[in-house]
Amino acid sequence: MNIQQTDDGKKGVFFIEEEGERVAEMTYVWAGAEKFIIDHTEVSDKLAGKGAGKQLVAKAVEFAREKGVKIMPLCPFANKVFKKTEAYQDVL
Repeated sequence: MNIQQTDDGKKGVFFIEEEGERVAEMTYVWAGAEKFIIDHTEVSDKLAGKGAGKQLVAKAVEFAREKGVKIMPLCPFANKVFKKTEAYQDVL
């Protein structure tokens, strides 16, 4: 799955498109220069069971590490993934 990202400096989104249709997305907002808040994750039924949501979270973690920032996962799905994934604790 090809995960894309847009970020305007205030908010952003990681997303997956198939045939011009956005089939998964995870939105976030910046809380200052050092942290962003994941506030929503949505995956189409077309990708159900394919791990798309977890891949979006993984991409956010990769982005946070590259930027040297932290993540606050307020989205229930993302929060659950963070709680289950010991390797992501460094960006919390």
